[in-house]
Amino acid sequence: MKVERLLVTPQAVEVIERLKKEHGELVFNQSGGCCDGTVPMCYEKGDFYVPSRNVKLGEISGCEFFMDKDQFEYFRHSQVIIDVKEEKGAFGNSFSLEIDLGYQFITRSRIFTNEEYALIKDSL
Repeated sequence: MKVERLLVTPQAVEVIERLKKEHGELVFNQSGGCCDGTVPMCYEKGDFYVPSRNVKLGEISGCEFFMDKDQFEYFRHSQVIIDVKEEKGAFGNSFSLEIDLGYQFITRSRIFTNEEYALIKDSL
């Protein structure tokens, strides 16, 4: 059985691919909370410095995905699923690239079963 810690929905992949065509390489970061709370933020790879305390969860659609170390402790026992929702009212409320397209990336999660966690617990 193969267990993934980080997944991405097909809808989110569509938005990511649009952003990659427009902006080139991208990077995602989910902070422990600040002006945009704890949503995944998408940046042009050269425009964002990833803090050394952040954990690399993996990649989605060819883009590295990082999470704040303390935030990761809340998600340690969970599968993180990156999704997207239409968010027409968020213009100007985010630094994340998808906002200009009328979307916002969101994090969904589910708790691993004991068997799944036994397979994944040492992966980071």
